[in-house]
Amino acid sequence: MSEGRRPDSISSDDLAAILESAVLAPSSHNTQPWRFEVSESGVSLFADRLRALPVNDPDDRELTISCGCALFNLRIAAAHAGFAASCELLPSPEEEDLLARVSFKRFTGSEDHEAELFQAIARRRTYRKRFEPKPVSASVLDTLAEAAEAEGAWFQVLESEPDRQQVAELVAEGDASQWSNPSWRRELAAWMHPRRKGDGLTVPGMIAPVAQLVVRTFDMGNGVGAKDRQLADESPVIAALGTSGDGMADWLQAGQALARVLLTSLGQGLQASYLNQPIQVAVLRPKLQHLLGRSGFPQILLRLGYPATDLPAVPRRNLQEVVEAPGNGDSKTQQFKRR
Repeated sequence: MSEGRRPDSISSDDLAAILESAVLAPSSHNTQPWRFEVSESGVSLFADRLRALPVNDPDDRELTISCGCALFNLRIAAAHAGFAASCELLPSPEEEDLLARVSFKRFTGSEDHEAELFQAIARRRTYRKRFEPKPVSASVLDTLAEAAEAEGAWFQVLESEPDRQQVAELVAEGDASQWSNPSWRRELAAWMHPRRKGDGLTVPGMIAPVAQLVVRTFDMGNGVGAKDRQLADESPVIAALGTSGDGMADWLQAGQALARVLLTSLGQGLQASYLNQPIQVAVLRPKLQHLLGRSGFPQILLRLGYPATDLPAVPRRNLQEVVEAPGNGDSKTQQFKRR
């Protein structure tokens, strides 16, 4: 596609920058399960089911949520570049991998109200360490709830100590269930990669084979569960993000809401990580839902707080691995190499 024919005069450089932000979204096991196609009319987002986690995520629920996060990043990066991104979700029922079509329209004035979130995209981390023992104010939590609601989702903080303890127990129970499953351990080990691979859970190259062998061989559920229970107990905020329904459209909605909450939390000095075991283990999800005491479906369980240290960014695949431009061959894909 020539420069002059790009949708609403968006340049190749702008489009590459927008997609570079999109692929910084979080994903389960850092699988990065998305694929983009660039056409005359805009960008199409596809699920890359070759990067699915059939044991951890048998319905591709988290895969779809991850793609929703990438879609939200794309929207914010487009706003930063001066374009409104119009998104059509699930536009073609016969193409189950096609999750969204995005078209771009240049802002005519100072309309980039989303662009303030852009700077947070590169700073977001999945913070698995302990947070500082500092409370998060009610006004900040209200801001995060509003962020989720802006994307059609809900955000509920578990405030009472008994509720927090019950959640911590569900997390530990989920750990025990997952680690007792040899297929789950093999899947986890398969995504433990040296940083140079560009995806997965980063492990130093020299010890990667040993780490993979240990994870495949030993049920470490009790130890991991105890650690995660402690993390939950000590986290300033434990919150669930959910939706009214539980289909693909709801999962995409949850992903966009999650991304907005995460980027908004960065503006408040917070980082987050996940305690999704009670949602991933099917028999535990209704227990969490009952504990929350509301209608709808919990999609993500978050822990949030003020980070005690900075963490490096996790590795990402090059754009040329995730972007396609039909009809233009390899030369088209070359322009999406990382700059």
